[in-house]
Amino acid sequence: MTRVGEAFKRLRDNRRCGLIAYVTCGDPDRETTVRVVEALARAGADAIELGVPFSDPIADGPVIQAASYRALKNGTKISDVLWIAERVRSVPLIAFSYLNPILRYGAERFAKDATSVGIDSLLLTDLPPEAATEIRRAANRHKMHMVFLLAPTSTAERVQAVNRMSDDFIYYVSTTGVTGARKELDPALLAQIDRIRKKVTKPLAVGFGISEHAHYEALRSRCNAIVVGSAIVRAIADGDAAGAPKRAAAVVHRILDNAPPAS
Repeated sequence: MTRVGEAFKRLRDNRRCGLIAYVTCGDPDRETTVRVVEALARAGADAIELGVPFSDPIADGPVIQAASYRALKNGTKISDVLWIAERVRSVPLIAFSYLNPILRYGAERFAKDATSVGIDSLLLTDLPPEAATEIRRAANRHKMHMVFLLAPTSTAERVQAVNRMSDDFIYYVSTTGVTGARKELDPALLAQIDRIRKKVTKPLAVGFGISEHAHYEALRSRCNAIVVGSAIVRAIADGDAAGAPKRAAAVVHRILDNAPPAS
């Protein structure tokens, strides 16, 4: 079991809905990313998604697209993501990427290098489980776990495949649109999650659009963790680098604070 898997076990044992925080590595720079991750963990994040910046982030909304652009403009590469991971390795870490950067780096090489610096799991947003055999084998050889996505449009066959192949948890995309903080959840989301929970045996994390304490309240009894990305990335960009950790942590505090234990 990886540390991400252990985090989900603790959440289940404590009957608590966790929070996974996403950051775009290298935005505004790799040193600030380290300080942001440390601040997010202190604020209550149970695991961190280390976003690998990519030039064509088709699943991401304008906030994360802009962060990826800034990180790439700064010259951020996978080697920088690994540098960051090594410095925050006390936190459960998930590498969050598109397929192309991993293929360019080399799947076997990435799995080896990533696990050596403390990355537990790999989530590739544009890799369906049916096409993941080669990368999954490389990951397994180095004891790296894989995480796959489900969405409201997922077929019964896809649900079964993702449940079978996801190791630590399943990431459920709350909307058919791109990432981005939203004021209100999709009215159909809660019923969709209830249906999915009856079909899967792995822990379920729900992401895309989650940015408010009210969202956490609505979801906390229906999933094992929420994923918060755009709200954190926007806070990081909304001021100077020195204040980025405090602003990012404030997002986590705002979403989690005063939330009673899950029943």
